[in-house]
Amino acid sequence: MSPRKAAALRNGDGASLREHLIATAERMLSNGGTAALTVRAIAKEAGVADGVLYNHFADKEELIASALRAHVRTVEAGLGALPEPGTGTVERNLRAQLAYGMAMHAAILPAFAGLIDRPSVLSRFAERQDQDGEPPWKERLLGYLRAERDLGRLAAHADLDAAAAMIIGVCHENVLSTVFPSAPETPAPKGKDVVDGVVAVVLDGIRGER
Repeated sequence: MSPRKAAALRNGDGASLREHLIATAERMLSNGGTAALTVRAIAKEAGVADGVLYNHFADKEELIASALRAHVRTVEAGLGALPEPGTGTVERNLRAQLAYGMAMHAAILPAFAGLIDRPSVLSRFAERQDQDGEPPWKERLLGYLRAERDLGRLAAHADLDAAAAMIIGVCHENVLSTVFPSAPETPAPKGKDVVDGVVAVVLDGIRGER
């Protein structure tokens, strides 16, 4: 093992050099966004020569996509477990799902915002999501709704794709409103107000009495 590699892995946790590079890039991404993620900066932070990155990744985009996926997993791990179908009430569980989604999107927005003009990284990130064992939150939300429908706690005819789209969409809107704030005279609802309103609409709809 070279002195540089030995220095990079001196934490002694048994991580491979590839994992060390991903963890380093994830830490830099989390602390300073994507602007500072140059090959030279990542290599310096990781304690390796610049060319070492290309021994483990096809290019910088693959490393950043891997770091981005690791960042999302870290954020999700800190949010705790989602409710299981059939436990508690559907209303309480939907509140938990929506609160989870809003917190997750708020935490990862800075990283994704810096990649809007780098579609190749986002494409690599999507590929990594498909390869991971843990499905993204959208699929887990749909799985939860389907399980509740199978248990008879949601209507058999319920359009679950539409319900999931509403829940996920309000997470996107709520986070984007921090980037493009509403005018002062029409403030966007936040936090508990959003959760209460969306859950009520998902469960009860908006049609008046016939």
